[in-house]
Amino acid sequence: MTPVTRQEVLGLYRKIFRIAKKWQSASGQIEETSKEKEYIKNEAKTLFRKNKNVTDPKLIKQCIEECEARIEMGLHYNIPYPRPIHLPPMGLAHKQSRMLRQQEKLRKISKPIYLKSHDEVS
Repeated sequence: MTPVTRQEVLGLYRKIFRIAKKWQSASGQIEETSKEKEYIKNEAKTLFRKNKNVTDPKLIKQCIEECEARIEMGLHYNIPYPRPIHLPPMGLAHKQSRMLRQQEKLRKISKPIYLKSHDEVS
């Protein structure tokens, strides 16, 4: 990891914790706000620890982009949790058919960047 990349990653980590410190839930309830703050901190710790040994520059860049996208989405919608995605139709393909393989391929392609690591952790 280059020093510039390291500083960028550490800056994102600090930014997430600053956001968590100032976070206010959409409902304004104290209990919900504290739950969301704790979720933000735990999610950041989990994902950053999971990716601490990544050395591939392309994968590091992808993780940074995912982090930035999740930060922007969370701040924009005032929801710390990942937003659901709308998957393409064809939900009822046969198990051995060519349609099932196509459907799985479409699902992988349609998955937004901000959800790439969420399913692996959850």
